[in-house]
Amino acid sequence: MVPLRVYSTCSTSVNRRLPSRLTAIVARVLRRLLPSLIALLLTVTAAAPAEAVDRARLQGKLQTLHARLGPASGAMVVDLDDGRVLFSRRADASLVPASNQKLFVTAAALLELGPDHTLTTAVHPAPGAAIDASGRLKGDLYLVGGGDPTLDDAGLRALVTRLREAGLRRIDGAVVGDESLFDTLRGGPATGFRYDYWLGGGLSALSWRLGRMSAGSPALAAAKRFGALLKARGITYTRKPRAGVMPRTGAAQVPEPLATLASPPLRRIVATVNTASQNFYAEMLTKALGAHLGTGGSTAGGLKVVARRMRALGLSPRLSDGSGLSRGNRTTARQVVSLLQAMHAEQVPGWKESLPVAGVSGTLRKRMRGTAAHRACRAKTGSLNGVSSLSGYCTTPGGEVAFSVIANRVCSACAKRIEDRMVAAIARYSG
Repeated sequence: MVPLRVYSTCSTSVNRRLPSRLTAIVARVLRRLLPSLIALLLTVTAAAPAEAVDRARLQGKLQTLHARLGPASGAMVVDLDDGRVLFSRRADASLVPASNQKLFVTAAALLELGPDHTLTTAVHPAPGAAIDASGRLKGDLYLVGGGDPTLDDAGLRALVTRLREAGLRRIDGAVVGDESLFDTLRGGPATGFRYDYWLGGGLSALSWRLGRMSAGSPALAAAKRFGALLKARGITYTRKPRAGVMPRTGAAQVPEPLATLASPPLRRIVATVNTASQNFYAEMLTKALGAHLGTGGSTAGGLKVVARRMRALGLSPRLSDGSGLSRGNRTTARQVVSLLQAMHAEQVPGWKESLPVAGVSGTLRKRMRGTAAHRACRAKTGSLNGVSSLSGYCTTPGGEVAFSVIANRVCSACAKRIEDRMVAAIARYSG
């Protein structure tokens, strides 16, 4: 009986271990094969062309989808090769565009100032003051803002380096932050021109690190930081940093700058505005348009420049701000598509490249992946509570297409799912 008992025990142990060993073997095989299987599946999926749709089928598909956005919505699709309207539904409805508002501002900036235009931050001595042989400046040193929304520590350090190269070692006076190119309203109309959380900082011609403020003043914050960086490089001053205005009137002439810093070219600023939907940059750009080409560095001054350029294109959107945060903005899908057509015809450098790519970049990075729109469409997004918009271009089997979808009084997230399906359908247009 002992052998039998021993045999039974051993046999039972083997039988219990067998399933777990098989499971382990299968798991190892799957781990080795799974990456190859997934890669094969992705290759097959990518290789399978999306079913193309002709104009009639596209219209039917878009009609069904757009109806789900409700009565406070409009859409339009145009073939850029021949100007044919491929789809139009309530295209003239006046609607809140949310961040599609940025399209008007960035287009005007590129057209009016040019894609290579830069915004300059300058360092001036006080009128009549100069650096003497010992490196001393007898008077204040002015850090004068030019509306550059990108100014950061790297930029300020570059200015400090240039001042040292110019021989400056001591300032018998203060470091003064001058923001006088713009007005001192820190926000837009959405907050009664007070500080706006959705901008991330206070608007100012002298804006450091997206409008950080000290005692409510971005200019003071920039002056303090600049002073600290000067001291770190061995340049001292006798009075504490402050905000102020460099004298520019009377007999005193504005002195030549001791150092200057150019912003990135406008095309790169526009790319940040549209790809990331950067509200702060958009409002700063609006004020810069007013300062350089209009009645002054204000939101109203900048919007007059934008409106003037839009009128030249035959467009008349209602402009309340530059970012689209204000619900006072109004436009139509037709006007947005007309703008897209005009910019396409002009072939403005930096324009199309500024728009997010579906499934790849910016605010479209996670949208429309695995659809015909993936990598084939570029578009500006827009979103507020109850508002969603999407306008841009698709390269389709039938040629290049411009489109705009604007929806009000909707669930924003729900509307975006419908927009994505509409754009995926547009991307399959066969001509």
